[in-house]
Amino acid sequence: MPIKIADDLPARRTLEAEGVVVMREADAVRQDIRPLRIALLNLMPDKISTETQLARLLGATPLQVELTLVRISDHVSRNTSADHMASFYRPWSDVRDERFDGFIITGAPVEQLPFEAVSYWDELRAIFDWTQTHVHRSLSICWAAQAALHHFHGVEKHGLERKAFGVFRHHVHVPSSPWMRGFSDDFRVPVSRWSEVRREDIPEGRGLQILAESDESGLCLIGDPGRGFLHMFNHLEYDTMTLAEEYARDGARQLPAHYFPDDDPAQAPQNHWRSHAHLLFGNWIDEMYQTVPFDLNAVGQAPVLSAA
Repeated sequence: MPIKIADDLPARRTLEAEGVVVMREADAVRQDIRPLRIALLNLMPDKISTETQLARLLGATPLQVELTLVRISDHVSRNTSADHMASFYRPWSDVRDERFDGFIITGAPVEQLPFEAVSYWDELRAIFDWTQTHVHRSLSICWAAQAALHHFHGVEKHGLERKAFGVFRHHVHVPSSPWMRGFSDDFRVPVSRWSEVRREDIPEGRGLQILAESDESGLCLIGDPGRGFLHMFNHLEYDTMTLAEEYARDGARQLPAHYFPDDDPAQAPQNHWRSHAHLLFGNWIDEMYQTVPFDLNAVGQAPVLSAA
């Protein structure tokens, strides 16, 4: 089934060129079906690239998905045009009375700041709390995953002297988890962050499950069924060239590990994570679909169902 996004969103042209089925808004209205309503709170600087990456994965599922783009209410993006933000994004203050099947919160380039020093920290905390009454399943990515664990469970993040940067092998710890269904025993994941959450800081007795981690780069996926969250500290959603672009943008100061063939930036990198990205997002949507009430108004009226 196709994904429903705004007719003029730049991601539409990219996805259509790749063969992803994208539904026009007028066609979606005529279908007698309730699509899964998924909202994306996009905190990344390059919002158009992030929109495309995530819409690609959401649109590959067999269910109709309606994607709503959300922004922090009073925060002005410095890297995306005001016209784009005004045309395609809704402030959270405008959607806070609505309910969603799924909610995704991306990372943000604020990892080296204390959480409380982030200008929109108070609103993000309110959004985390709002997910508990207005969202069925949530997915947090990179810094947002660290922020969610800090907000809900008091887990601290630790700064790194050297950025965790590259494509690292990860091991599955809980193959029986619905999030890990079909995963290989180990798989590769792009990593790009200046901070980390450490295994020894994960509190016991809170229902948190370490689902996957790397010997080199640490934790990757944590399930938080009591809060309806899946936390991913890394970037399975990245395109093939995303790390190369970041490497160039940073002045070629740090070579991403295990990324360029023979560690030679002159050679084109290969994508070794795409299949597991589709698998993770497919599992997330499938589990959401299997457990969400048909009536969206019932979301948040009962305890979040376990994803174990």
